[in-house]
Amino acid sequence: MNIDKTLEELYSLTNMGIKLGLDNIKNILKIMGNPQDNYKILHIAGTNGKGSTASILEGSLLEAGYKVGKYTSPHIEKFNERIVVNKKQISDEKICFYYKKIRNLIEVNNLHPTFFEITTAMMFDYFKDCNCEYVVLETGLGGRFDATNICHPEVSIITNISMDHVNILGDNLTDIAREKCGIIKDSPVVIADSKPELIAAVEEKTKDYVDVIKKYNNVKFELTKDFKTIIYIDNIKFNLSLYGKYQVNNFLGAYEALKKIGISDKHIQDSVSNIYWPGRFEIYSKEDPLIILDGAHNVDAASKLKENILSKYKKDQVITLVSILKDKDRYGILKEISNFSNNIIFTSLEDYHRGSTGDKLIDLVDNFEIQRVEDNIIKAFDIAKKTEKIIVVCGSFYLLSKFKKNIQMR
Repeated sequence: MNIDKTLEELYSLTNMGIKLGLDNIKNILKIMGNPQDNYKILHIAGTNGKGSTASILEGSLLEAGYKVGKYTSPHIEKFNERIVVNKKQISDEKICFYYKKIRNLIEVNNLHPTFFEITTAMMFDYFKDCNCEYVVLETGLGGRFDATNICHPEVSIITNISMDHVNILGDNLTDIAREKCGIIKDSPVVIADSKPELIAAVEEKTKDYVDVIKKYNNVKFELTKDFKTIIYIDNIKFNLSLYGKYQVNNFLGAYEALKKIGISDKHIQDSVSNIYWPGRFEIYSKEDPLIILDGAHNVDAASKLKENILSKYKKDQVITLVSILKDKDRYGILKEISNFSNNIIFTSLEDYHRGSTGDKLIDLVDNFEIQRVEDNIIKAFDIAKKTEKIIVVCGSFYLLSKFKKNIQMR
């Protein structure tokens, strides 16, 4: 089976939706000999900031000389991005091999796992075969019933909580916090958000935790002209290549976890200047015009994007190219976008089953000075370029994927 056929079959399982519970993944991994027990794991949950935190952890562990696997989702351009060893993506051949292995296993044992459960089992097995020493593991959704929550981590990290996936995780921060805190085991816990709902949920599970916002309340930082964040902890300088005030909290969460497993400040310093995480305030082009890509797929993420944009530019300097999935808080996200841009082009993700058309989105708001619909993303981009403004593409990681693929094809 070639890669196209493999991925077609694998993606078809997304139609099964999300199944809460760990029975499937427990059964699969038990039959496979529990590959997740062969390396040390840093487990990350949170509404936003998981990918940035994971990349900081990965870079610092690599700098310290470890062989490191990293598992994240969703991917932006290709499935291979999800499963990485020493910053090298899993090959097409390995994807086919591990998918076939697990497909045969589930057929023989009459199991019916979801897309994410199969992908997670592939990842655990691949990292075992690669002899990884550490694995940086990002939850897919929530925590308590997430397929990654079969592991026994060295440290559990919760980046933050905000409203997202409310139909699954709950429509209030207390319920969402409890779901995220489902990853807490008997190992140390690090949190990078001081919301009282999160503190309460953590303390229901353990007293062995560190709130980095409280511990490092004297931290200092600077946002640079070249989109970097300089962070000072006890006069030690860290030149973080990710931009934004919110990235300070992500850094502190990763920093505390790394210190708990014995990684030196020098290794952290040497690694963080080279961190790259696509789709999160990604400077896609510095040439005229400046193009910024950001998933901004929930209200909190859109608010952080607003904070970053307004730290550099005025509203009338920015044009946004936007599409948002149907099951997101589209009104709330668009309200945040309207705070940093007067000019918006709504485009389509109707080729994705959760996607919206531009016409459906434009009906939600009327608070942009200039708002229009262009469902063809190339034409939308051409319109944006003619305005000679800074272009921000945002609202969904699926939009970023579509944008990159279409621009590269052209």
